[in-house]
Amino acid sequence: MPKQDAKIGRKWYVLHTYSGYDENVKRNLEQRVESMNMQDYLFDVLIPTETKIKIKNGKRKTVREKIFPGYVLVNMVVTDASWYVARNTPNVTGFIGSGTTPVPMSEQEVKSLQKRMGVEEPEYKIDVSKGDAVKIVDGPFKGFEGKVASIDESHGKVKVLVSMFGRETPVELDFLQIKKI
Repeated sequence: MPKQDAKIGRKWYVLHTYSGYDENVKRNLEQRVESMNMQDYLFDVLIPTETKIKIKNGKRKTVREKIFPGYVLVNMVVTDASWYVARNTPNVTGFIGSGTTPVPMSEQEVKSLQKRMGVEEPEYKIDVSKGDAVKIVDGPFKGFEGKVASIDESHGKVKVLVSMFGRETPVELDFLQIKKI
C-alpha cells in the first residue's frame, strides 16, 4: 500500500521517447518499477490512444491510434529516485518540462485526455450540408462530383446525386469518401 504522503504529490508527467519506442519504454519502465521496488512512487504508465475511423479499399475500419506518438504518460510522485528510474529507462530522451525539472500535466489536460481516450465509438463530423457540391475521393466513384441529397449523421453516411448516363443517380457513401468543393 502506498505511503500516505506519497499520494499527495502524485501527478501525471510526460516522458519523451525515441520515435517508435513508446511501447518498449512502457514495458521497460513497468519492469524497472517492479525490480527496483518503486511502486510507492511510480503508479501508472500509459500510452494514450483513441478510436478512429479509416476507409481502405472502400471498407470502413475502426482502429486505435496513438494520440501522441513518441510520448508516454507516467503517474508518479517525483523524488530523486523515481525521477532517476523513469529518466534512465532505455529509449527515454527525457521529461517534458523546463530544464531538468519535469512539469506535471494540469488536471484539465488529464481530464480532457481521459475523455478523448474513453470515447469508444468515434463521432462522425461532417462539414457539408444538403445541396453542397462535393467531390468523391474514395471508392468506385472516385473522381466523380455530385450534390449532397441527404445526410445520415448517426451512421456516418451521405447520399450524393452523381450525374451518370445523362441522369442523376443517388450513391450512398461514407463521410470520409467525400470532400466539399
